Amino acid sequence: MRKIQQARKILAIIIIAGLLLFARTGYLLVRPGSAENLTNFVSVDNGDKDHRGKFFLVTVSQQSASPVLLLYGLINPIIDVQQRREAIPPNMDPEEYRELMQKWMQESQNLAKVIALRRHGIEVPIDSDGVEVVDVGDDSPAKEILQPGDVILSVDGREVLLAEDLVNQVQTRPIGEPVDLEILRDGQKKSVSISTTSHTEQPQKAAIRVLVQTLNWQPQLPVEIEIEVGEITGPSAGMMFVLEILNQLDAGDLTGGKQIAGTGTINLQEEVGPIGGVRQKVRASENAGAQYFLVPQENYEEAKTAARDIQLVPVTTLDEAMRFLNDIADE
Repeated sequence: MRKIQQARKILAIIIIAGLLLFARTGYLLVRPGSAENLTNFVSVDNGDKDHRGKFFLVTVSQQSASPVLLLYGLINPIIDVQQRREAIPPNMDPEEYRELMQKWMQESQNLAKVIALRRHGIEVPIDSDGVEVVDVGDDSPAKEILQPGDVILSVDGREVLLAEDLVNQVQTRPIGEPVDLEILRDGQKKSVSISTTSHTEQPQKAAIRVLVQTLNWQPQLPVEIEIEVGEITGPSAGMMFVLEILNQLDAGDLTGGKQIAGTGTINLQEEVGPIGGVRQKVRASENAGAQYFLVPQENYEEAKTAARDIQLVPVTTLDEAMRFLNDIADE
């Protein structure tokens, strides 16, 4: 009898331990990922990769939180705890969301190639069929106005070719002010007006809370540029892709022999936009030995809370990043 009771206690302990270690909580841990040498991902035809310094692409890691990991995340100051439903739109399954983020990564790469070549004096024509609505959030002011499959052609009379164009133009408006869109639905053009609301991740920014993607855009590049990033997704490496491509095109070394990490989206106007997970990216850069971290100005205050030894360099445009690189090259 005693052996049976002991066996039951052991079994109960195993079950409880299993639940604490492996049960799902509906939360994710956002933790520092890796900082990767961009020369391993980017190759420009006849480009120069032989530089003393490095540009780094920085990632964050997302991990499902068991009860034990959830507790760990709550007490670790460099880890953010996020509800799974906030990370993935409720109307999308994880695979659909991943495919969308892969498309955003591809668009980020295409933008970087165009911007870098234009900076190098090479014109690259671009065209697209507009910006397609992928999903309309349940809390979106566009809920009864837009629907998946709509193609947005212009914002306030200004043509939009890329998803990033749409985001940037909406964000120039005060929160609550409407935007006028021309859309294509079932082959028919129509005009709609949508009041903006706050962005879910950047409350100071205007948004219409829809997921979009560029429709049928592929730049015609006169120089072959390959970017292979494996499973990394999302648009936040745009600025760093531009810098690495320019470094391979340039006869000199833009890094000035330094170890430079960074993050930030970029648009055709060469404006650097904010990203998520900046604290974790700062810490991942420090762990990799980077000396400097190029950070979007809008993420700067948050980034300061994670920086220990690394020097943060806030930028709003590619020009500002280039001026910083010129300055450290003279040191």
